[in-house]
Amino acid sequence: MPRTPEIVTIPCRADNYAFLVHDPASGHVVLIDAPEAAPITAELDARGWRLADILVTHHHDDHVAGLPGLRAGARVIGAAADAHRLPPLDLAVRPGDTIACGPFGVQVIGAPGHTLGHVAYHIPQAGAVFTGDSLMSLGCGRLFEGTAADMADTLARLAALPPETLVCSGHEYTLGNARFALDVDPDNVALKARAVRAQAQRDAGAPTVPVALSEELATNPFLRTDDARIRAALGLADAPPVAVLAELRARKDRF
Repeated sequence: MPRTPEIVTIPCRADNYAFLVHDPASGHVVLIDAPEAAPITAELDARGWRLADILVTHHHDDHVAGLPGLRAGARVIGAAADAHRLPPLDLAVRPGDTIACGPFGVQVIGAPGHTLGHVAYHIPQAGAVFTGDSLMSLGCGRLFEGTAADMADTLARLAALPPETLVCSGHEYTLGNARFALDVDPDNVALKARAVRAQAQRDAGAPTVPVALSEELATNPFLRTDDARIRAALGLADAPPVAVLAELRARKDRF
């Protein structure tokens, strides 16, 4: 029986995360995003792992700055649409592609909104999706380039994955996002419990991601734009879901 792939969450910079996915049978190691090289190299060295593939979600510096110190001997993979503003790619991919990274079949999901060329990577064998700054723990990324409609479509695609999928997002934003979520959804019992757990995790120095998609579906207001309580809190009882998302994002920007 093949052993289950390992996922390692690596804190980087002030609040970023990088992720390693390791296949114990083959030793193949995939890195998702490279905020800075030193902590990633330290984790690889401590485990005796060698990096084979680097998947990049989007072009922002806090997701690619570590690439020069990590790419030797590894294949760098990113969105063809953003190839002009990403570090040099060894493989340019498009939404809908499935690529082989050692034993892993990696599904490329279009995830515009935060940036136009943003992609997410679903690795079914690991039971995980790596969402960068699109779907985030209890939130979603700021709309720097895309529209609310872009982000709504992105979140719908990600929400359609199996509910047990682990969401591996690119920042430690859970506590701040929880405060906002409770402001617009104060009677959500699951959300209250999750906020308490997240505080305990951070108090213990532990990351709050990954998190199961099922938890996001129950507690993340950006995935619950059809919820009557959230709509009422926003004064948008009869608005289309994209208008609810736009208002949520605007309020979160000011929160």
